[in-house]
Amino acid sequence: MLLYEIRYSHRVKKELKNTPASQRKRIVSKIQGLAKSPRPIGCEKIRGSKSSYRIRVGTYRIIYSIYDQKLIVFVIKVGHRRDVYKKL
Repeated sequence: MLLYEIRYSHRVKKELKNTPASQRKRIVSKIQGLAKSPRPIGCEKIRGSKSSYRIRVGTYRIIYSIYDQKLIVFVIKVGHRRDVYKKL
């Protein structure tokens, strides 16, 4: 079984610091799961993008890109659903 490498943008690290601890644990767990399955059940492709997807974690969203040739999942943005799609 191939595992994907998880990489984070600098913005994600800041966003996770500002997230409540209970939500942060769920989000990090979901991100780590992307290493085994980068397209889990419930993920949706973002319109207008070639390789960007989103997954839900309660009221939070994780926006990420998948690079299958290099086996990389790059987490672009994490945030509340009302704010996460701004400035994508």
